[in-house]
Amino acid sequence: MSGSPLVIVAVTIAIIALSGFFVAVEFALLAVKRHRLEDAALRSRSARAALRNASELSLLLAGAQLGITVCTLALGAITKPAVHDWLMPAIRTLGAPELTADIAAFVLALFIVTFLHLVIGEMAPKSWAIAHPETSATLLALPMRGFLIVTRPLLLGLNSAANWLLMRFGVTPVNAKSSAQDVAALRHLVQHSEESGTLDVSYSDRVATALAMQSTPVLTLVRPGAITQIPPTAQARDVQAATLATGHHRVLVGDSQRLLGMVHVRETLTKPGDFPVAELIRPVLVLDAQLSIHEALANMRRSSTHLAVVRDDEGALGLITLDDVLSGLITRTTG
Repeated sequence: MSGSPLVIVAVTIAIIALSGFFVAVEFALLAVKRHRLEDAALRSRSARAALRNASELSLLLAGAQLGITVCTLALGAITKPAVHDWLMPAIRTLGAPELTADIAAFVLALFIVTFLHLVIGEMAPKSWAIAHPETSATLLALPMRGFLIVTRPLLLGLNSAANWLLMRFGVTPVNAKSSAQDVAALRHLVQHSEESGTLDVSYSDRVATALAMQSTPVLTLVRPGAITQIPPTAQARDVQAATLATGHHRVLVGDSQRLLGMVHVRETLTKPGDFPVAELIRPVLVLDAQLSIHEALANMRRSSTHLAVVRDDEGALGLITLDDVLSGLITRTTG
């Protein structure tokens, strides 16, 4: 490419800086902690833009890849030919033939441009973005949002084509970055912290036990024999008789195929003995026996209930209360 060397240098600097921008955006959004962006979004427009970028991760990565690719092609089309032309006379003065000088200038120009692009345009901004993910993600968010607005139709088309190819191979595309850590990763982190001496053994045992609640079935909290059940056709006197026989104030109503709900004995005390239990049934939360203690606690809190029935394929196994779940967690954590 012919032109003033100063112009070529200025254009090259701009292209490399633009490439660094896209690289930094890409790695910042991969390294950033979403909860930190959410905290900052309350008071910063740039943080809100970064949060929107994180929610469109697949599209943003496509935009960053497109930008880096265009910058690479621009360097190949503008800077490399100019460097080649600048090197040719210098190599010719060394007495090299025309063809040799041309090949040597081509190789050197390619090396110089590639080196500048990799070191200044990719590695340096990548390291900065990884070292300061929240700062870089927030600082670069608004310009990147503008780029996404302009190129969105093209990016959507490219992204759709890529997702179609992925789905043909049985891979589900992901469009947002998850901030969650799986249990296995957290266990490994706790173990590593204990072995390196940064976490006290007593605390690591408690944390590890708490993590185990993610996989410990709620069935382990059911006390043997802690269930009393009567058929749907039962009467008030049957509830009272069951309570006298077992000492359980809460009696389940149902059969082996279907659980209708629960009746508390106090609700029958003002009723005639032949009063049908069906009219006193209250709904009860049913938990699968293999559900983890953690999920059981979440379900009970979500439904605002302190009582649940644990059931497997063969029928109800027992009743558990919110206190049982919390006591099981505390006992395992402190035991």
